[in-house]
Amino acid sequence: MLSIKALCTCDLVTVGRDDTVFKAAQLMRQNHVGDVLVVEKKQDAVLPIGIVTDRDVVIEIVAPGLDPQVITVGDIMLPAIFTIDEDSGVFDAIRLMTSKGVRRLPVVKKDGNLTGIITLDDLLLLMAKEFCSFAKLLTKEQQNEAEKRR
Repeated sequence: MLSIKALCTCDLVTVGRDDTVFKAAQLMRQNHVGDVLVVEKKQDAVLPIGIVTDRDVVIEIVAPGLDPQVITVGDIMLPAIFTIDEDSGVFDAIRLMTSKGVRRLPVVKKDGNLTGIITLDDLLLLMAKEFCSFAKLLTKEQQNEAEKRR
């Protein structure tokens, strides 16, 4: 079974609860990502406590004309965050995303320490590669049969 740990992005963009939405937006732009994870550091652990997406910034700050340099990510982050254990499988992630209606899952160790993030895009790319492999298999099977029947 392919684990989420093997697929997730470990190079994360994170902010603290008290960082401004402006800082979060700058980090998203600089790192070419659509979200930042909001984390809390406790001793040696980094715990995910929220997520802010580019969509959140547009809907919560830009559209109503609020000041992103004053409002913090803690003010707009989703209060409930769903995580997945790094030893979980791909289909576990798909089921969790589907049942919770989320496109991103922070990946954590058993103790809750942040490891990475897995996104719908990551899973779609994996599935697309697998479907391409199936297509190659079908083509190869047809070629093998044609050669045997000559």
